[in-house]
Amino acid sequence: MLKIAIIIGSTRPGRRGEAVARWVHEIAQKRSDAEYELVDIADFNLPLYDEPNPPILGQYTKPHTLAWSEAINSFDGYVFVTPEYNHAISGALKNAIDYLFNEWKDKAAGIVSYGGGTGGARAAENLRLILGELHVADVRAQVTLSLFTDFENFSILKPAPRQEAAANTLFDQVVAWSGALKALR
Repeated sequence: MLKIAIIIGSTRPGRRGEAVARWVHEIAQKRSDAEYELVDIADFNLPLYDEPNPPILGQYTKPHTLAWSEAINSFDGYVFVTPEYNHAISGALKNAIDYLFNEWKDKAAGIVSYGGGTGGARAAENLRLILGELHVADVRAQVTLSLFTDFENFSILKPAPRQEAAANTLFDQVVAWSGALKALR
């Protein structure tokens, strides 16, 4: 069975990403097409990239990098839950992604974003550029959650009913692409 990680892409205190990722995970748990697991980058305590070698070489020297590598490598695909900070993903998510290369390669990813007026759509576009460089096939479907309409008082997640259907379309695509790309790995 395919394994899909739902990655919480923020580490800041008071983050909304954990609630969003748990909501995504609840939807995933209703499905039987893959195993879905929450992965919180905050749990890995990754400092700013501190490896002496480029990640493409896979010659990791730090315990936190080895743990991160092992966790990410164990999955066939990913759903990134990302906030939008200044038209981009969080620095913490970018840093976590930059730690690795081969662990991401030839896998599929979906994006669930959240933010102001565009629901984090600009962060999703920023993430697509990064994933392309890592040979990750990002799927077309995405979920964009607006702080104005999908959160009560900008803080309590209350997604519109259509968002669950959007999440299921995203999962359909991530699972299909993850299965197809398995042959490349």
